[in-house]
Amino acid sequence: MPDLTVEFLKSEAKTFAGIESSHDEPTLFGVDNGKTVGTYFEHKFQACLHGKYEYEEGSSAKGIDFPGLGVDMKVTSIKQPQSSCPYKSARQKIYGLGYSLLIFVYEKTDNPENSTARLDILHVIFVEAARTADFQMTTGLNSILNNDGNKDDLIAFMSDKMLPIEEIEASQIADDLLEKHPQIGYLTISNALQWRLQYQRVIDKAGAVPGVVRIK
Repeated sequence: MPDLTVEFLKSEAKTFAGIESSHDEPTLFGVDNGKTVGTYFEHKFQACLHGKYEYEEGSSAKGIDFPGLGVDMKVTSIKQPQSSCPYKSARQKIYGLGYSLLIFVYEKTDNPENSTARLDILHVIFVEAARTADFQMTTGLNSILNNDGNKDDLIAFMSDKMLPIEEIEASQIADDLLEKHPQIGYLTISNALQWRLQYQRVIDKAGAVPGVVRIK
């Protein structure tokens, strides 16, 4: 079997989304738990891929679903398109998560007549690693830098945004930013013990901005 590549992954995601959107699933009938729906979908997609490709499947220890490709899969409802991910460093909000995201956004409907559910996959979006930072954080920092901002301005902005960092790290990040502007990210990342990722912007911007690819 061929090795799985990012391009194969995108192609298979598009095909799988089309098939799943017309599939009636009895085990999901009456299920409102987004985690249960996501687990069902992810396991089914992984099983499909394993039948065609050689690749390393991720685990909770590895942190992401496709560690060899640097890609994590997210499955979320259109009602509230968001999910959580592990917090590693406050820098992720400025420089990105460190890996790309393959996002499936579904709308679930139940059919009482035959006691099945259907997941209509409305969007499949691939966000490149470089674009997985926080939108307001990266646009704000770039605005300061483009307006002749200095180190104090950058530190003050990060403090106002309550970026969870100590003074020494804030100073180091400011120095790094003065050397090189951050790329604009398109996620909304909320501070928490785990990052809370929100996807409405990538749904809106997919195909219209660099690094946010609309697959379906």
